[in-house]
Amino acid sequence: MLNDTGTEELSHLEIVGSIVHQLTRKMTIEEVKAAGLEPYFVDHTAGVYPQFASGTPWTAATIQSSGDLIADLTENLAAEQKARKTYDNILRMSDDPDVNNVIRFLREREIVHYQRFGEGLRLAQERLNQKNIYAINPSFDR
Repeated sequence: MLNDTGTEELSHLEIVGSIVHQLTRKMTIEEVKAAGLEPYFVDHTAGVYPQFASGTPWTAATIQSSGDLIADLTENLAAEQKARKTYDNILRMSDDPDVNNVIRFLREREIVHYQRFGEGLRLAQERLNQKNIYAINPSFDR
C-alpha cells in the first residue's frame, strides 16, 4: 500500500508540473511581469522547478519519516489533508476548467490516500497492546 501511494504521489508532482509547463511555456515577458513571476523567470525561465508557493524549493528533507509506524502513518494523514487543502485553494483561485478538472482528480486521490492511511493506522493500533492509550510503538523498547 505504501509503495503504491508513494509512487502515485510522485505522479501528482509530475501532473502538476505538466500543468504549470503548459500554462507558462508561451508567456511573453509582459505576461511574466504582470503575473509577478520575474524572480522565478530569471532563475528558471519557463522550466518547471518544484517549489512551494512561498518560493522555497522542494527538497527530500520535507519528507517526514521517523521509522515509527504510528508516527509515520499519523504524519501521512496530516500530509494528505494538507495536500487536499492546497488543491481546495487552487480550485478557489482557478477559473480554467481544464486545470480544475485535473486538480479535482488529484484532490480525490488525496482523499483516497487519507482513507487508506487511516485504515493502516487503525490496523496497526489494533495490533498494539490494547492498554497502550498513547499509541506508541513498543517494538523498539524490548
